[in-house]
Amino acid sequence: MKLNDEQQRMLDGSEGETMAKVMKTLVMYGETFGAERMVKVTNLHGHLVTSFGLSMMGAVQDLMDELIRNHALSRQSFSVDPRPMDPNVPANLLQKAVFQYMYSKQKPYEKQLEQLGLMRRDAFTCACYFDEVGNKPQEGDILSWAESSAVVYANSVLGARCNRNSGIIELFGSIAGYVPEFGLLTDEGRKASWIIEVKTSKKPEAQLLGSAIGQKVMEDVPYIKGLDQWIGTELNAGACDYLKDMGAATASNGAVGLYHVDHLTPEAVRLGESLINEDAKTFVIDDAVLEETKANYPMIWADPNASPKLAFIGCPHLSFTQLNDWTTRITEALKAEGRTKVAVPTVVTTAPAVAEKFRETEAYQKLKDTGAVLSSICALMYMNNPLCGKMPVITCSNKLRTYTTARYYTEAELLEIITKGGIRS
Repeated sequence: MKLNDEQQRMLDGSEGETMAKVMKTLVMYGETFGAERMVKVTNLHGHLVTSFGLSMMGAVQDLMDELIRNHALSRQSFSVDPRPMDPNVPANLLQKAVFQYMYSKQKPYEKQLEQLGLMRRDAFTCACYFDEVGNKPQEGDILSWAESSAVVYANSVLGARCNRNSGIIELFGSIAGYVPEFGLLTDEGRKASWIIEVKTSKKPEAQLLGSAIGQKVMEDVPYIKGLDQWIGTELNAGACDYLKDMGAATASNGAVGLYHVDHLTPEAVRLGESLINEDAKTFVIDDAVLEETKANYPMIWADPNASPKLAFIGCPHLSFTQLNDWTTRITEALKAEGRTKVAVPTVVTTAPAVAEKFRETEAYQKLKDTGAVLSSICALMYMNNPLCGKMPVITCSNKLRTYTTARYYTEAELLEIITKGGIRS
């Protein structure tokens, strides 16, 4: 790899031994993927995926201490993925005890994050690009982020450039101010090797469409045609929310870091089909493909007919628009059933800054009156508690389904279950 003078000095120790280790790690990372140079991180803020103070992650905490002690701090302020705990989220005493044991280092770890450059104390969300959070990059910005759902959104919907980095690597990029140039940071790496033709009879469920795409293309870049007929050609709130959820499913059910949507996403609007490689393969997604995708999800509950004990809505975190929409849907469905409270304990998650804004509205009281809990927890971290993992939990998130034992239902199916009770086969 060819380094400029500043990068070489950092590697040689001009800013201390710890910074030299950071730069050496980034160089090794880049060389592994064939990068020939480093490029400057241009976005104002980074985003870290490691938000949890697990007691068994002592090596990470020791690393953080070394960085802080030797003043190898982030050159960017940063946001972080959601916290793993919330006392308001339903859990029995034994589960709470396990949480306290697992995340016994949460408070000191958050102190380390603050010392390293945390944007503010409540900057914990997987959807850092929400306007309310304040970490929304511009088209063409070079990022040093991790969190697959945030990376794919930034690349695709915002037109920024970021690779699917691992935890700690993304922090090192923010500390050094440089990242190795390869993959999705390059023009060639952003070209599509798949054409996805959406030929459904109705608007496809975002989570199912993303799942079908991710399982087919894996880590490749898809160019999606036909979706604009269902969500339009303007990146308004509704389209962005749809793409957020679809993209999270492509990233978790596959390993997609970038997709293009014909006539909609920035690079597709600007460059059109020139983004498609000549040898690109084509995959048609129709109603049957979506039905087959859903039917093939494994059932891993001990008792497939168990009554759900908990429902999660919001993985990734819901936007302000989605919060209002879900509040309306839940309250109207309950009213139609002659009920006032949800039949299944329900947790609706969003970013802390969005939750703060929502709590100032009348809609918040309506949601609260249904018995649903508004939280900023990471549902995935909650489910990775070994006791919670044994619970029959339902969700409309394909990401949560993929990484945990939660059972997936479409939004309409989940709404019916939480407002009527029981289970839908």
